Amino acid sequence: MPRYVALLRAINVGGHVVKMNALRRQFEALGFSGVSTHIASGNVLFTARAGARGAAERRIADSLERALGYAVATFLRTGTEMAVAAAHAPYTDLADTDSLSVGFLARTLTAGERNALRAFENEVDDFALHAGEVYWRSRVRISRSKFTLARFERALGVQATFRNVTTVRAIAALMAGDDG
Repeated sequence: MPRYVALLRAINVGGHVVKMNALRRQFEALGFSGVSTHIASGNVLFTARAGARGAAERRIADSLERALGYAVATFLRTGTEMAVAAAHAPYTDLADTDSLSVGFLARTLTAGERNALRAFENEVDDFALHAGEVYWRSRVRISRSKFTLARFERALGVQATFRNVTTVRAIAALMAGDDG
């Protein structure tokens, strides 16, 4: 049976407070097993019966929207995919003051969308693509960056959620050895 992490957007940000035990119960009610969470930002690890990943993403998103009253974009990744995302190092010159985040996309970017991504680069923000994920380097605190997820999604027409690389590495470590 495949093991996944659900990377959920809009959990415990912007006034959307969700208790992790309630989130675990929601996933268990959907028939998933081995459910656990990692930090309170919408990272849920679980095992699913074999089936289509896209269908599971939609089931989770629909269930959470009904339970929480707002849309929750949902992105599933396997242990192998998280290991690849965690291991990739697009910037060898990161300064101590830099932050690095990984953007998990609803789908792979087209050539035109990859070009549009370049328009977000500036004196503080750099972007790199690898294995279908976007790596965002910010040379200032993320809250001071000119980059926003809303502008990104409008310009590229694809949903995404970002996690700090430290969180990505921790999730990959938790999933190490899981089939995926």
